Amino acid sequence: MKNFNWMRNALVMALLTGVILTGCDTASTSSNDQFSIDYEKIVLDNGLELVLHQDKSDPIVAVAVSVHVGSNREKPGRTGFAHFFEHMLFQKSENLPERAFFTNIDKYGGTFNGFTNTDNTVYFEVVPNDALEKVLWMESDRMGYFINAISVADMENEKGVVQNEKRQNYDNRPYGLQREAINKALYPGNHPYSWLTIGELEDLQNATLEDVQDFYQEWYGPNNATLVIAGDFDRDATVEMVKKYFGEIPARGNPVDPEPMPVKLTETKTIYFEDNFARLPRINYTFPTIEEFHKDEAALNALGQILAVGKRSPFYKVIVDKYKLAGDNNVYAFNSSAELAGTFTINVTANAGVDLDTVKLAIDEALTLFETESFDDRDLDRIKIGLETDVYNGISSVLNKAFQLAQNNEFAGDPGYLETSIKAIQDLTKEDIMRVYNTYVKGQHYVMSAWVPKGQTDLALEGAAMADVVVEDINNQYTIPDNLVSDNEAVMEKTPSVFDRSVEPDFGATPLLTPPTIWTDKLSNGMAVYGIEQSELPLATFVITMDGGMLLDDPNKVGVANLITDVMMEGTANKTPEELEDAIGQLGLNIGMYTSSEGIVISGNCLTRNLEASMALVEEILLQPRWDEKEFERLKNETLTSIKARESNPNAIAGQVVRKLVYGENHILSNSTSGTSESVASITIDDLKAYHEKFFSPSVANFHIAGAVSKADAMNLLSSMETNWAAKEVTIPTFEAAATPTEPKVYFVDVPGSRQSIIQITRLVDGLESNDDYYKAYISNDKLGGGASGELFRVLREERKYTYGAYSFFSRSDAAPTRFTASSSVQGSKTAEAVEAFNEVIGGYEELYNEDMLKDTRESIIRSNTRNYETLNNLIGILSTMSSYDLDANYIDRQQEIVNTITVEDVKTLVSEYMDLNRMIYVIVGDAETQLPRLKESGANVIQLDTKGNPIGDPMAGL
Repeated sequence: MKNFNWMRNALVMALLTGVILTGCDTASTSSNDQFSIDYEKIVLDNGLELVLHQDKSDPIVAVAVSVHVGSNREKPGRTGFAHFFEHMLFQKSENLPERAFFTNIDKYGGTFNGFTNTDNTVYFEVVPNDALEKVLWMESDRMGYFINAISVADMENEKGVVQNEKRQNYDNRPYGLQREAINKALYPGNHPYSWLTIGELEDLQNATLEDVQDFYQEWYGPNNATLVIAGDFDRDATVEMVKKYFGEIPARGNPVDPEPMPVKLTETKTIYFEDNFARLPRINYTFPTIEEFHKDEAALNALGQILAVGKRSPFYKVIVDKYKLAGDNNVYAFNSSAELAGTFTINVTANAGVDLDTVKLAIDEALTLFETESFDDRDLDRIKIGLETDVYNGISSVLNKAFQLAQNNEFAGDPGYLETSIKAIQDLTKEDIMRVYNTYVKGQHYVMSAWVPKGQTDLALEGAAMADVVVEDINNQYTIPDNLVSDNEAVMEKTPSVFDRSVEPDFGATPLLTPPTIWTDKLSNGMAVYGIEQSELPLATFVITMDGGMLLDDPNKVGVANLITDVMMEGTANKTPEELEDAIGQLGLNIGMYTSSEGIVISGNCLTRNLEASMALVEEILLQPRWDEKEFERLKNETLTSIKARESNPNAIAGQVVRKLVYGENHILSNSTSGTSESVASITIDDLKAYHEKFFSPSVANFHIAGAVSKADAMNLLSSMETNWAAKEVTIPTFEAAATPTEPKVYFVDVPGSRQSIIQITRLVDGLESNDDYYKAYISNDKLGGGASGELFRVLREERKYTYGAYSFFSRSDAAPTRFTASSSVQGSKTAEAVEAFNEVIGGYEELYNEDMLKDTRESIIRSNTRNYETLNNLIGILSTMSSYDLDANYIDRQQEIVNTITVEDVKTLVSEYMDLNRMIYVIVGDAETQLPRLKESGANVIQLDTKGNPIGDPMAGL
């Protein structure tokens, strides 16, 4: 996908202004700035800082609790505690039953999650506003009434989940261990940033209950937290609720904000590592810089964009264009500042077989070019012009507002500090950027890391030392002890409270939901038009979809449709690639174009005042492609490189093999949209021109728009496209899918050294062609694997600790029957047990299903409708669903009718018919040496395949 959503500073996602007011009784205040958001800050007697923002646009509310504890509060030998606590606090507390957050928030019609970084931990929920008190009850219980509920069994069980998260996010993916090695080389051993937030597995394994209790008591008090409530709520009633639920929680510990700990290297360090999952060599320069909110932060952020983004950037000129060592989507430079310190990173993932010493010379040449030629003023203008669009997008949801208020209150002491950050960017000069380059990059020492594919150490940097990386032994993975005291045997003494906290509060007043008005129309050239006017912010988002995509590719040249959307973003008949970049940047337009298996999409987001010019640019891109031969060759080579990069990625391998088995190798959907190395190598620019000439037609296109634009104005914007884009007859070919097996088929793909196994259990199902039937199947799957409240998640993650998550879903297609899939990435040494667990849960789901489960699904779906209309992306999603499946504007009402009338017996019938294990295809991607024998012992008749899905003989051969 070619995407012009520039890598803008994450700190300008919103502009929040106001004045800090302390005490328990305050009046709200606001700024006259055009971007301002009214807020009120109240400090409770126990030190909890409450920030309120009222937004009456939708009957929803976001709650964010930011605790000022991250991995920077840990000590060597006791790493990973902050992240571990994030997990533990989702389990239970003194007055909340086990898994309450996983089940309750879903029933309330909300969404929830949490995250931990180096400096803080954040828990958040978005719910219909009548559930606000319930959320405050739950959040206060884990803040003040948690520690007595935890047992050794709870702690040991959750260790397994965290370790699976590390395997999934770090150990079992390309370049996943690089950050760990860089941190160890960059920071001294006692610096809190020298370890990852997730910590060392050994430290977590050795943690005792006393260690965990002490950490909680020190850092998780209200005096170390910010509570943000944003959305549609009654101010006075909400303040009283906060006082009731949080006010009696005593302050704990003695949290003091840490002082910055920037580092300065005395020498440049060079390290390397052979990556089992990487197929392309990668080089990183990591320079130590400054902490968050430092006066130089904005200039360093801009420096990254100037160096690496756009045709005029020195990295593009030298690394991509001159020497062709890497694709432009594999070259980055960025600053990352945190509470204690920061880094400036240069990252280049080179083409296959490229010696990283050559890449180093090219990076150094590009930096020299920057020093001698500086940069064009238009590139700094582009950053500033895009700022306003980003600001408005950043305040388009109550959750984003809550995050920004919490972040700035916690670390800057002022919820409205982003006004200062915005001004810093607006005031940037060329001299500022050159100054920070000369201060933090030029002539400075850094950590240089080289990550090379296994067996290709000749590509590593000359003189590099082996990186300090701990690689888990798959034969010695952590196992939860069997002799733990169960929670039922544990005796818990509850913390005293002035009221009975075990009683869940009632819902508040029923939310008043007013769905937006949806309008439709059709142009004379055949393009259907769908729109929603929403004028809260001066923004518009639009999406044009065209049917076909990969379905229209020549089966012998799959990848043409994918390449065409990349090439068409590289200039027009009237604009060079560089001129097109400038035109997009001057409008502050976020625009992207991509190909899916069944369609082509061009999407954009801009200020309403720039919409007319943006649409004219989109028309030029669509109807007057440049067909630049140089850009075509570059993008073709980049595609071949990306295909190479996926060759040992377990998730990519699983996807490729499953597609081939499910659809059959002669079905177009058996392919990746990017094609194969062979098919892409055969593609010429004439193939792209022919595809555009035959298949780009308004007769198979839909236009969707949402934002501050009326129907009349939207139709007027399309008048030129209506005149200039002539309709053609386009016929989408049909394909016959492979027959669904009549008995289970189990396949295994070997990725040597894999610490996790990817499991996908899937089949095609007939009979779900109608919208009503498909929606019934969607309902039937909800309590199996629709989310964290599903049985797969509960059993495989929460009960067995085999995985970080397990899910299932139905997916629709115009070119094949609907597909059912259940999947997970599981601990490698528990592969056989995980397959059996999947069988137990799916096989027992029909019998297990009951009225209570259906009631929970009904409540969740109906109540979640309050969140369907909040953002422009939400609205575009509704319009796209209508156009994709030929639905009426009232389709959500029809869905509610279905969910209200479906019965338990209906669900059981659907489960029996579409989730029959005897018709499933099982694909397992993992380490054959350790896991195939165990699968064989379990009785599975396993067929071993290569990474492209071809049989390779006896699965036990050589084992």
